[in-house]
Amino acid sequence: MRTIRRSGEFELEIKRSRFLCALSRADSEEGAREFIAQRRRLHHDARHHCSAYVLDADGRTQRSNDDGEPAGTAGAPMLEVLRHHEITGAVAVVSRYFGGTLLGAGGLVRAYGGAVSAALEHVGLAELRPMRLVSTTAEHSLAGRLENDLRSQGFSVSDVDYGERVRFVLRIPEAEVGAFERWLAETTGGAAEPVRGELVHAEVPL
Repeated sequence: MRTIRRSGEFELEIKRSRFLCALSRADSEEGAREFIAQRRRLHHDARHHCSAYVLDADGRTQRSNDDGEPAGTAGAPMLEVLRHHEITGAVAVVSRYFGGTLLGAGGLVRAYGGAVSAALEHVGLAELRPMRLVSTTAEHSLAGRLENDLRSQGFSVSDVDYGERVRFVLRIPEAEVGAFERWLAETTGGAAEPVRGELVHAEVPL
């Protein structure tokens, strides 16, 4: 899956109608609805505020709204653009200022979908890669060398805690956890044991 790198907006003008698309991160339906409400308040004089959002790590929560445009001509094509780009954790709102010329169903589909596509290109995308949090501990006398070995091998050390033993927390690509555990056992002679934690997602710019 992917998400947007940042919030932002982009405007298209088609036959004097303005289509202002705003994108924002969202981690819940409540957050997505609040962003939609904010855009309504900000552009209260726009005729329509059509929206679409995709949430959750697997993109299973999907909603769209035509907000008075003919059914299927606004929210659905907006949602389809998000799905086509495999976007999740984001909400799109297109505020339309009517320019006096009817665009027809096909024209509306192209306009709303095009506004979202252009906005996505404007803000940029990031890939969400599944990473497993793996922790391990070492005696203080071995910790310096182990940390150096971890970093020199390119492992992502996200936290180091100096307690009774030194605790390292790493982000390991899910597909490479087994190989990391074997490397750790060989490098430390079994002195540092890995403990698998939760699955998270790291953002990698595209």
